[in-house]
Amino acid sequence: MAHIVIMGAGIGGMPAAYELKAKIGKEHQITVVNAVDYFQFVPSNPWLAVGWSKREKITFPIRPYLEKKGINFIAQPVTSIDAENNTLQLANGDHLIYDYLVITTGPKLSFEEVPGSGPNGGHTHSICSVDHAEKTWDAYQELLEEPGPVIIGAMPGASCFGPAYEFTFIMNTDLRKKKKRNKVPITYVTSEPYIGHLGLGGVGDSKGMLESEYRHNDIKWITNAKVTKVEAGKMFVTEHDMQGNVVKEHELPFKFSMMLPAFKGVDPVAAVEGLCNPRGFVLIDEYQRSKKYRNIFAAGVCVAIPPVEVTPVPTGAPKTGYMIESMVTAIVHNIAADLAGQVADAKATWNAICIADMGNTGAVFVALPQIPPRNTNWIKKGKWVHLAKIAFEKYFIYKMKKGSSEPIYEKHVLKAMGIEKLD
Repeated sequence: MAHIVIMGAGIGGMPAAYELKAKIGKEHQITVVNAVDYFQFVPSNPWLAVGWSKREKITFPIRPYLEKKGINFIAQPVTSIDAENNTLQLANGDHLIYDYLVITTGPKLSFEEVPGSGPNGGHTHSICSVDHAEKTWDAYQELLEEPGPVIIGAMPGASCFGPAYEFTFIMNTDLRKKKKRNKVPITYVTSEPYIGHLGLGGVGDSKGMLESEYRHNDIKWITNAKVTKVEAGKMFVTEHDMQGNVVKEHELPFKFSMMLPAFKGVDPVAAVEGLCNPRGFVLIDEYQRSKKYRNIFAAGVCVAIPPVEVTPVPTGAPKTGYMIESMVTAIVHNIAADLAGQVADAKATWNAICIADMGNTGAVFVALPQIPPRNTNWIKKGKWVHLAKIAFEKYFIYKMKKGSSEPIYEKHVLKAMGIEKLD
């Protein structure tokens, strides 16, 4: 009997556990290890941060749902990985031996790279976790009491830009509903070289569409922006041109700020010699397997993917839901093949599909493949996307509670968009 340990229970780890169980059955043991005892649906955090959702709607306890499927669960942070001896050390002093390790931890939020940033001791807020989103909600209440300038955006080195755009539009819509938008100037500050870059070099006419939406909603922006430090009520930003030359030094006042940080790999993963690149992301081959440790696989934000293109201020490539789903499916097939003595040859389809809420409307970005030139490259906008994202949240959480191993994007999202199954 083999023991497969999944490190992380987010939108990659939970589906991986269910898919593996469905694939390999009772013959082998599966254990999920997660730092906290609850699942959180991170894509809904922008709604939570303005009070459009509640913590209890987008979180649930993990243990009963995994154990119902015969999957073990341990709610403990991993403090170190001994990859040579196939062992995890846990924060409570226990250790866990594995035959296969699947890393789906998500990222370390690298607030320390910009002095004065972050919700813990800094002056900016975040929507990268449910705890951060709740703190953002508290700060938003203070803004409503005493309105003033708002800065939203992404720090240098960031790779996940979609939530920043979503939060900008959602806050804009909520302020209009509350008749306070006229008292709250909004500026979008981003490391992207232009609005709508998204870490993908643009998708369809994302530049034109998002610039137009920002103009129509009185949202200013600064691109090619490197935030150098943040003080109470003031952000220091160096603006560059497309050749990387400094154009202007900004000192931007703010009453409220939500800035997405750059990501790194989590500490115990980054510390394993030969497993990761210098930023702690797992180096994998085309089969999602570590290049050094043949029994370690990885999926999601923790995986090393090169930027789509070089930009004047560093940006990373996002790992979207469809890409993560595809990585997980490839891992499941490859572990099952390895256990059966067969060739592990399943590959992920690294395509980008992003369903972005925009307050009272929304946009879908489709980049297939993620790196240009693309076979499919378009953006569609409409009220239906806002409704689709609400439905997607409900269905994903339902699936995680049910323990379904059915891929959502392959079975439902692509079909709804009229896109055939992709290789």
